[in-house]
Amino acid sequence: MIKTSQSRLAALALAFAAWLPLHASAGILDDDEARRAILDLRAKVDALSRDVNARLDTKSDKTATIEILNQHEQTMQEIARLRGQLEVLANQIAGAQKNQKDLYADLDARIRKLEPRQEVVDGQTVEVKPTEKQAYDTAMDLFKSGDYKAAANALQDFVRRYPDSAFAANAQYWLGNTYYAQRDYKNAIAAQEAVVSNYGNSTKVPDAMLNIASNYIELKDNKKAKKILQQLVSKYPDTSAAATAKDRLASLK
Repeated sequence: MIKTSQSRLAALALAFAAWLPLHASAGILDDDEARRAILDLRAKVDALSRDVNARLDTKSDKTATIEILNQHEQTMQEIARLRGQLEVLANQIAGAQKNQKDLYADLDARIRKLEPRQEVVDGQTVEVKPTEKQAYDTAMDLFKSGDYKAAANALQDFVRRYPDSAFAANAQYWLGNTYYAQRDYKNAIAAQEAVVSNYGNSTKVPDAMLNIASNYIELKDNKKAKKILQQLVSKYPDTSAAATAKDRLASLK
């Protein structure tokens, strides 16, 4: 609308400017000359009008181009800003995923520490919790190092914490041996008797009975020693402990 009005105003101005001299000299021109002058003037006005419109169109195109460039720049700036936000969000998501992955890995490791594992104990495959296996190994390491007092405490604690463990009978048996190593024969006998009474199905029972007899011998109580050795030979005749018991019975006569 503005463009059309500007064109019309320009054309009218040119026509008015051209009309003034024509009107002043109309009295001295004949009809033919006047008509030719008018036609010529109209042609000039049309040409000028076209030129003005062309200039206005060109000016409008340039303005539109500038506006488009400005809009493009603004759009690119907005795209850059959004890309920055996307990069930040992507980093946050990557960090969250890594933290989640680390959390799952940590949870999995903790669960695995709690899950029972298969172990071979006295020739039998059994399920043992990692915590009890570690506690048992720690106690046995103390025994092997010769720290019998610390080993006794660790083995006592193990039996108290894991009374139903597949290692419980062994722990009780080696507890008796820690007392024997410290020459605490009475506690050694009590510990080995607990193996016999509490873990009757354990393969450690024959060895525990043999150790009970050994402790009685240390206490100079051969009568009780012979009784235990005879029971051992009678109940477990095919064991290596029974064979040793026979030799000791022969030496005690």
